[in-house]
Amino acid sequence: PSLARPARMAKSILGFGNPLLDISATVEQSVLDEWGAQLNNAILAEDKHKPLYAKLAETHEVEYIAGGATLNAVRVAQWMLSGAKELGKASFIGCIGEDKFGATMEAQLASDGVKGIFQKSTEVPTGTCAVLVKDSERSLIANLAAAEKYDAAHFASPEAKAAVDAAQIFYMAGFPLTHDGGKSTVMAICEHAAAAGKTVCMNVSAPFIAQFFKDPLLAAFEYTDFIFCNESEAEAIAEALGWGLGKDSAAIAAKLAELPSKRSTPRTAVVTQGSEATIVATAGSAPQSFPVAGNPWSLTKEQLVDTNGAGDAFVGGFLSQLALGKDHETAVRAGHFAAGTIIQRAGCTFPAEAPDFKWPGMRGARRPGRARAARQEAPPPREALPR
Repeated sequence: PSLARPARMAKSILGFGNPLLDISATVEQSVLDEWGAQLNNAILAEDKHKPLYAKLAETHEVEYIAGGATLNAVRVAQWMLSGAKELGKASFIGCIGEDKFGATMEAQLASDGVKGIFQKSTEVPTGTCAVLVKDSERSLIANLAAAEKYDAAHFASPEAKAAVDAAQIFYMAGFPLTHDGGKSTVMAICEHAAAAGKTVCMNVSAPFIAQFFKDPLLAAFEYTDFIFCNESEAEAIAEALGWGLGKDSAAIAAKLAELPSKRSTPRTAVVTQGSEATIVATAGSAPQSFPVAGNPWSLTKEQLVDTNGAGDAFVGGFLSQLALGKDHETAVRAGHFAAGTIIQRAGCTFPAEAPDFKWPGMRGARRPGRARAARQEAPPPREALPR
């Protein structure tokens, strides 16, 4: 009989968040100025922004892409897992409208191999997010609409309960903390995961979450195994907590890892810094730094198309390796690989074919020749994300 050890199956991933249909367009500075938008920033739509979405579709060539921070990450995670022949491992829970945009989102999720478990509203439309792209950078203006109408009662439905029970890794952006249904569902997931010994991952998601929703964010962090943020979000939460650490991402990551925890395992904080090194800090250990170089970073500035979703793609890559039981370095490298793929395309989209993720230090990967290695280790363009 064969003594070969059976392959370990990937853990299943469940995301909960605000599903938004991205309406993406390349715009002029005058459009950013008209709507008070800043590049590399995300805001919630106010009344003055309501005409933006229709006007953008009338005046610019737009693309419609299933989005929202959590959904982006979950879609990318499943794409990355498809490279390991692990299909049907990702699901998502949220609220959409019973409308054309909602149907578009459901169809794209099915195409991506992600199971969508949606509450559907007949009162408000599917949420949308204007993605304004200029010089490969982006500004996001989110109209939550149905996304913020998620009712915790749906979380108790048989379909949602089955997905929660089956999931082993949960991922949530900070955005649902801005509405009551989202806030209570985040905490329900956290408490379920703690009782069942499952993994919880959360993202700060935007500076305004740290500034104005600090208390529910910290409450969720007590149950969180992995915290993700970029450098501006790290700075915002450090300022909100009065740490006085300025822009020291490594020191902030270490403090995030050491926040009070109800979990028995050490927490890990991950801070991305665009094309600068990604910082990983685990409670009780010194922070580690992983350069954004190597596979697939032979990118030139000319190959950089759109940074929208690159930070979400990093998380998706990281989650895929977490699901496969890989170490932190492999997870970070996968995050860089996924983000490096996304920024060469418009919106948070990826190739139809499964990825061939490898890096030079990975077990089983061929070591490149000297010339190829030199090309791979060339630094990426400064604009490259994840952020």
